[in-house]
Amino acid sequence: MKKNILGLLLAGIIPFAAAQDRITGELFATRSEVLAQNGMVATSHPLATQIGLDVLKNGGNAIDAAIAANAALGLMEPTGCGIGGDLFAIIWDSKSQKLHGLNASGRSPSALTLDYFKENGMSKIPSHGPLPVSVPGAVDGWFELHSKFGSKPMTEILAPAIAYAENGFPLTELIAWYLNRSVPFFQSKGFPNIKETYIDQNGGKLPKEGEIYKNPYLANTYRLIAEKGRDAFYKGKIAKTIDAFFKEQGGFLSKKDLANHKSEWVEPVSVNYRGYDVWELPPNGQGMAALQMLQILDGFDFSNIPFGSAEHLHLFTEAKKLAFEDRAKYYADMDFYDVPVEELLHPDYADKRRAQIGDRAATYEAGQISAGETIYMTVADKSGTMISLIQSNYRGMGSGMAPPELGFMLQDRGELFSLQPDQANTFEPNKRPFHTIIPAFITKDGQPWVSFGVMGGDFQPMGHTQIVMNLVDFGMNLQEAGDAPRWDHSGGASPMGRVTENTGLIRIESGIPYTTVRGLMDKGHKVGYARGVFGGYQAIMWDKENGVYHGASESRKDGQAAGY
Repeated sequence: MKKNILGLLLAGIIPFAAAQDRITGELFATRSEVLAQNGMVATSHPLATQIGLDVLKNGGNAIDAAIAANAALGLMEPTGCGIGGDLFAIIWDSKSQKLHGLNASGRSPSALTLDYFKENGMSKIPSHGPLPVSVPGAVDGWFELHSKFGSKPMTEILAPAIAYAENGFPLTELIAWYLNRSVPFFQSKGFPNIKETYIDQNGGKLPKEGEIYKNPYLANTYRLIAEKGRDAFYKGKIAKTIDAFFKEQGGFLSKKDLANHKSEWVEPVSVNYRGYDVWELPPNGQGMAALQMLQILDGFDFSNIPFGSAEHLHLFTEAKKLAFEDRAKYYADMDFYDVPVEELLHPDYADKRRAQIGDRAATYEAGQISAGETIYMTVADKSGTMISLIQSNYRGMGSGMAPPELGFMLQDRGELFSLQPDQANTFEPNKRPFHTIIPAFITKDGQPWVSFGVMGGDFQPMGHTQIVMNLVDFGMNLQEAGDAPRWDHSGGASPMGRVTENTGLIRIESGIPYTTVRGLMDKGHKVGYARGVFGGYQAIMWDKENGVYHGASESRKDGQAAGY
């Protein structure tokens, strides 16, 4: 009997293994959707979710709750986000019945030039240290969101995160693992203030799972921001501390760069996928890659193509390759480069790109145009306002640059500039780097349907596309769409100027059956397994007919969706 079962598994006849037997739904689903009528919060940390929910219950709106939860995540998940990083958001405003986009990403230092890297023999920007640091935009993003849509005072919004930073909270399994890996790494590099910030504030040792983690420095920083406003960060004491620290470290980020920073309200861009409008933000982010993939895939009939089949993954991968070649060539800060948004998203262009896809794995070039670690969260309130928000320090905890007694590390997003001359994403002073973090939104017939995101570096457009297809093509519910086995594709051109000549590698989760692996190899694909690269998903769906929110959270991480 055992031999028979093993044979069936190896042959892929049993398509998906599961650790539990559910009465309803897909075998790979870990739990049911969360349902509520008055509000919903979905974040990557249960305590942050509860903070957001408390804000809603106490009369705050979705934006108030999102800021409160994001501040908590900067404390509770310092390995992925914080006020040393950037922020992007898409908001459905129930009053105007319109989507609004916010680009709260920072720019490169004004005194740093491309010549500096050339003169110092650098072919790429380092991953750590002072050189990859760009202006952190998250705090300004909070205040832009609050000024336009918020209702509660910032002192009240930031109070829960301040209390947790002062009194402490127990580390979750996942964050403890990341923290105990990252902090020793930064110490080994000799970066200053790492021990002071992450160890000394916790009794002289780095806490493990279930042990209490504190950050009084961050509590003081949050309190100053809450009381004095965004200028406390960009023009006041915090800016002066950052400026002095970077001078000591031989870096270029200055109080002038911080003082000149501003976020930008932008119009989201969309494509229609089988009757659903999928929305992303325009570059300097990579959200358009998901839209380009969906437009290419829209021309294939998936009604007879099973989920997780070789044909499904093949068509998906080829669409990804095509979109990512365009990503490498055209996506950049639109203040410096005229990104041909309309042409890249035009159906005729998608038709031309789709026609290049055959039955076997192939390599592609960008089309001819005439012209990490991260957190994702989403909140919806009883008025119908919804926010899709993503925030990140980029590579793990960030750059390793932790200014003294501020309680946070600065991002290393500048690593994503290219040092190759005359490219869209080539480094320039005061330029926003190419960004991987992208929030997403889906509307149906002009009304909100799903606010969602999938953090995870280059995987994010692929993750967004998989979620949309799971919902629309394969009829999964919101939680199933996130729990379904994932895959990605590595290889191809990069916005940093790197090129891969071969067809790359499809990396899969263990839930993809061997029959699919074999079918992909028959089509000329290289296939391997990976873990930890498939992102973190949160989502909220609005059921207009019944007046009910559906919430879902990432089972691969510590997330929680909760409503009331």
